[in-house]
Amino acid sequence: MAACLAEEPGAWEALIQKYKRLIYSVPMRYRFSADDAADIFQAVCIDLYRELPRLREVDALRGWLARVAANKCFHRRRAMGREPADLDESRVAAIESEEDIAQTAERRERDQLVREAVDSLESRCSRMIRMLFFEDPPRPYDQVAKSVGLAIGSIGFTRAKCLERLERALKERGL
Repeated sequence: MAACLAEEPGAWEALIQKYKRLIYSVPMRYRFSADDAADIFQAVCIDLYRELPRLREVDALRGWLARVAANKCFHRRRAMGREPADLDESRVAAIESEEDIAQTAERRERDQLVREAVDSLESRCSRMIRMLFFEDPPRPYDQVAKSVGLAIGSIGFTRAKCLERLERALKERGL
């Protein structure tokens, strides 16, 4: 935020990149089309540009963005005739709280970063982690060993090394 206010090159792009999934997730949760979601995204970014000098708390930005996006969704739905005209914003808040929107968006963003980190690993590690941690129920070691071409006794050691690599990849992504 400070870099944007100081008009540092690339600061706005970095800020938007950081929060684009959060902003887009709100209209998608309200089941807007991709075109409508893009319009809402753009409107939120314009509001951010206008209001950034008045925002004081860096930690509150995520919630502010989610709230603004939810308000844009509400107004767009009303304009489209999809919500009764007498449905006020307090009822929208009762239906779906801003906190829920921000938490859902944050969870989706974190899940995406985890998937990207797993995808960044070498093939055997990526496959092993998916089999052991992404499948329900997790595959037994004998099936994992056969699938990745290891002796069953090597799975524990290899799993530990893969998890260390995953931890590094997650840290690189800010998790």
